This record gives sequence, C-alpha cells and structure tokens, in this order.
Amino acid sequence: MDTILNNIHEYGYAVIEDALPEGVIERLLTDCLENQPDFKAAGIGRRQDSQLNEQIRKDKTLWLTGASTAQADFMALTDELRLEVNRNFFLGLFDYECHYATYEVGDFYKKHLDAFKGKSNRVFTTVCYLNTPDAGGELLIYAQDSDEVIARVAPKAGSLVVFESERFPHEVLVAGSARYSIAGWFRMNNSIVGTIDPPS
Repeated sequence: MDTILNNIHEYGYAVIEDALPEGVIERLLTDCLENQPDFKAAGIGRRQDSQLNEQIRKDKTLWLTGASTAQADFMALTDELRLEVNRNFFLGLFDYECHYATYEVGDFYKKHLDAFKGKSNRVFTTVCYLNTPDAGGELLIYAQDSDEVIARVAPKAGSLVVFESERFPHEVLVAGSARYSIAGWFRMNNSIVGTIDPPS
C-alpha cells in the first residue's frame, strides 16, 4: 500500500508485483474462465456512446458485480485502496467499477485515454493481471501529451498497475497467448451533462 501511494504521489502511476495474495488471483482467474460464455466484444466510449471498432480494440469484457466470492473479495480489497487514497490525497473517490478483460491471440487495444479532462469522473485506472501469458500483451504507458513510452509492463499474475486516468495515454500490445486481467476505475461522484454518475 505504501509503495502504491508513494509512487502515485511522485510519478502519477505505480506498478506493483505480487500486489494481491496468490489465492485471490487463482480464484479470480477461475471465476474469469468459468464466465467466458458471458463475455462480450468490448466497445469504445461509454453507455449510449459505446460502439464496436476492431481497428482500435479486440478484447472481450465482463463487468464484475460481486456475485461470486472471488469478485466480492477483489472488490473489498480495492475498496481498502480507495479509502487509503482518499485519506492520503483527499480526493473524495466515490466508488470503483471494473471488468474482466480477455485478450486472445492477436487481440490488442490501441493507444487511448480512459478519461478526458472535464468529461469523465474516472480518476485512477487500475489493471490487475490474472495470468502470465507466454508472449505479448504488454501494457505501454505514455508520457502525457507525448509518444514517449515511460513504462512497459509485461503481464504477470498478481501484478497491479495504477495510474491517473486523465494524464496517461496507454495501449495493450498484440497478445501472443491468452491474457486475462481486471481493468478498473476509481471514480469521483460528478454531475456530467446534468446526470449524477455514479448514482448515489
């Protein structure tokens, strides 16, 4: 926890190996694999603006609801992190949303931002890896407003990446073998175009 907070404060992002207990990761991977029939092709944009574009991304996703023990345990851990971030940075993070992400061989997600200034309530993006692929699927984090790669993260089971959603463009390189992860966002409770998101 201290390493995550210190790195966020100094760099705006953190990459932590073995961030979650091994048993939690194993249960999440099992849950992810068991639910593969319910996964959907991932879109770009949110809600009514979401659309499919396989030139930009080809992964499949399934939102976590806390319905299984594995999901509930993970969401409890992320809530502990949310509270610690609030205590240290006074950000008022309201909640956390997340989904499983499956990248099969050949899947990718081109360079993008998870939040645009003033148009989203996503504050921090997280990526938690559930397996260690044989090849590919690295996460590239770019410097703000630049093509300079400041971090190249190889997917490794149990690793957690946290970074500022509005600040760092990022992409997932082509997967050379199946890659399973959880992508999530810590959010503030903002009114966007007159709609409270997330609802209280």
